[in-house]
Amino acid sequence: MSFLFGSRSSKTFKPKKNIPEGSHQYELLKHAEATLGSGNLRQAVMLPEGEDLNEWIAVNTLDFFNQINMLYGTITEFCTEASCPVMSAGPRYEYHWADGTNIKKPIKCSAPKYIDYLMTWVQDQLDDETLFPSKIGVPFPKNFMSVAKTILKRLFRVYAHIYHQHFDSVMQLQEEAHLNTSFKHFIFFVQEFNLIDRRELAPLQELIEKLGSKDR
Repeated sequence: MSFLFGSRSSKTFKPKKNIPEGSHQYELLKHAEATLGSGNLRQAVMLPEGEDLNEWIAVNTLDFFNQINMLYGTITEFCTEASCPVMSAGPRYEYHWADGTNIKKPIKCSAPKYIDYLMTWVQDQLDDETLFPSKIGVPFPKNFMSVAKTILKRLFRVYAHIYHQHFDSVMQLQEEAHLNTSFKHFIFFVQEFNLIDRRELAPLQELIEKLGSKDR
């Protein structure tokens, strides 16, 4: 949750996406923040009793976007065309960008370019009222879950890139506790609802196992 970052640098990569105060989704976000505060992340990600699964996934997806936005915003000066000419997560994993509309055929590009494409694309999905309805009573579309899964799969790649290519910078900035807590919350959430294919998580599998075993 964004509150984990307290009053630290408010520099974000893209503008922060806010949930309107007073809305049901805002109340859900507040509930999530309260349970997160208890320190039990496994419990914090569970669907609150009587709540709609799509809405819970929507609120958390938006919050993870804000978190990653903030985390990546702290290291943009270290992630450049020169330092990261390809979007990778270690030597074995390289990502090429395609969004199916503007760029149909995957293109190889630098990490900052890829992440700019990715975060802009996510922002466009979150801003689309037909996909992420913010008004009470407006139903989620039939393809909502598949869109949410694609968003989360792509957001994972930003975590993977930061861990593999920029962890030294994160440590230098003393942001590793924020990064680890944010990623642990993200992983527990996607595991709880089976939102990302295990193969996609391979670049950070060791870390995921370590975070999971610490919590048992």
